[in-house]
Amino acid sequence: MHRQPLLDQLAAYAAKHPDETETVQRFAGFVAAEADCFERSLAIGHVTGSAWIVSADGSQVLLTHHAKLDRWLQLGGHADGDPDVLAVALKEAREESGLSDFEPVGSGIFDLDIHPIPARKGDPEHLHYDVRYLLRATGSTAYTVSDESHDLRWVPLDGVAELTGEESMLRMVEKWRISLLP
Repeated sequence: MHRQPLLDQLAAYAAKHPDETETVQRFAGFVAAEADCFERSLAIGHVTGSAWIVSADGSQVLLTHHAKLDRWLQLGGHADGDPDVLAVALKEAREESGLSDFEPVGSGIFDLDIHPIPARKGDPEHLHYDVRYLLRATGSTAYTVSDESHDLRWVPLDGVAELTGEESMLRMVEKWRISLLP
């Protein structure tokens, strides 16, 4: 089954994050029940892949001021049928930033989030089942703003809360901080 690798990653994530059991169960239930979960044409919702990109020294994160949602977020996008969600996150990171050199940090999923996307241009409100991977920029950090963004910015960890109060963004800051502890 093309969904099994993601289901396996979700099980590994659940073991590492027992405090997120409800979200993981909801996410895994959706993936298991919906054969088309990687297709944006699935009107109730679909899997997306995101990248929490940190600088080489880990002190900053690259955020986008998303053009359609008008909010500061991590980079990412639709799977469009690709069940390799890490590959989706890497592709989106490259396309949305112009950066080319990344390495995954750690193994598996960094964070999960299920959030509503408002109705827009004939698309109904739906859910994004967002799988987030931790990536480190290993080359140049000179980014290019794509058409999908109003702006991109390297933000110190302490500055993320000034740009967004979104719980999931602040949760990723804390997860990254914890991973930096000896």
